[in-house]
Amino acid sequence: MDHRPQLEPPLPLPLPLAALERDVAALCEAWAGSLPAMGVVGGGAQVEVEQMSDRGLVRVTDALAMVRRDVDVMLARVAAEVTKRSGREFGDAGLAKAQGFHNPVRLIAASTGASRSDAAKLIAVGTATAQRQMFTGERLPPRHPHVAAALDAARIGIEAASAITSMLDRASTRAEAGSIDLVEAALVDLAATVPLETLVRGVREAEARLDPDGVEPREELLRMERSLTMREDGRGMVNLHARLDPESAAPVKAAIEALVSDVLRRREPGESDAHPVVDDHRSIPQIQADALAALARHALGCTQTLTPLVKTTVVVRVDLDALVSGLGHAQFDGHDHPISAGTARRMAADAELIPAVLGGDSLPLDLGRAARLFTRAQRLALGERDGGCASCGQNIAYVEAHHIDWWHRDTGATDLSNGVLLCSFCHHMIHREGWQIRPGPSEVWFIPPPHVDPAQVPRLGGRARSELHRRQAA
Repeated sequence: MDHRPQLEPPLPLPLPLAALERDVAALCEAWAGSLPAMGVVGGGAQVEVEQMSDRGLVRVTDALAMVRRDVDVMLARVAAEVTKRSGREFGDAGLAKAQGFHNPVRLIAASTGASRSDAAKLIAVGTATAQRQMFTGERLPPRHPHVAAALDAARIGIEAASAITSMLDRASTRAEAGSIDLVEAALVDLAATVPLETLVRGVREAEARLDPDGVEPREELLRMERSLTMREDGRGMVNLHARLDPESAAPVKAAIEALVSDVLRRREPGESDAHPVVDDHRSIPQIQADALAALARHALGCTQTLTPLVKTTVVVRVDLDALVSGLGHAQFDGHDHPISAGTARRMAADAELIPAVLGGDSLPLDLGRAARLFTRAQRLALGERDGGCASCGQNIAYVEAHHIDWWHRDTGATDLSNGVLLCSFCHHMIHREGWQIRPGPSEVWFIPPPHVDPAQVPRLGGRARSELHRRQAA
């Protein structure tokens, strides 16, 4: 007979923690399956991670991310309850003050080791997605049920939930409840499939559509907050601090980015005719500071336009109906927030700002072999189609127009059908790895080489990819 003491089975976790228990188990399984079959030489987490297979390391990363989402959801729920028990009506007997903290934000920040802004975000998301209780004891659904369900299912993270709920709370006083619900559901689906940066752009577009009348008042508030301060410190350094509304910032940002882009282009291999004698090791912030100084010197006495600025424009993108009526919203390159149609009309009236009226006539832009470099008009047309780097989405100020079929090697034409906007990294990577590019009038497709994707399934790039995400959100 076996007289060894029998270990009792572990107690099951409470139901709200079942998802966490399941995902921790999946993490343990992924971790064990990622290690060499012959065992690990040495000990410690760092040694085990270093000996994981590539595929296993990706599995562990995904499993850890799922566990982190589970924990964040529970933190948000707990943070919301801590806040409820720390309300002003409790006075000094409130939970946070009873624990020695001025408010619940400080308590959560101290417990998590995070910043107060991160703690406030946890509280806000937890409150917005918590069930509500009436005085009668009846429990009502959360204010944002779609976000709450996605959080509980670990489909989205706290950052995505915060971006969606904070926007919906702002727009709820001016938009119909039915529209709010539809937009919330669409944004949750979008958040589950795209990076956070893409979601944020979709959230901004959705807010402009939910509250078109609110775009212009918000712009006026931003304009009233514009400022520029200059202060000289004890070492003689002059500190500039600027806060500019979108309309004021557009030409400043475009001009500085044009000069920075010109410097970066001259650093590229193969630009022997433009490469400086002295190597340029300035950082991007240093180049931007020098660009601002160059613009000021030019304004004080130079009679010729700085060469990189000749092709510099601010493209204001607006629907024809919005331009004519002054109702609706618009966008301009390099700025993610929508602007009002009224602001777009003022900007389009400036000779240095180019209105891209969607639905209007276009210029004849194909030059064949008559010219080596793409013209300003062609770059604008490529910018409308690609929106920046057609591969990675890099800011349009840091990209160049490239021939798909090379000018010298392939006798490629300087036509829109043979042009694409690419940043330096993607340009070299695509040529080095052997990617193919198939442009169309309104979209660009990238065909991966067999060693990247044996099936060589085309991948959508350019503005069409971001517009697809925006349509899903809208």
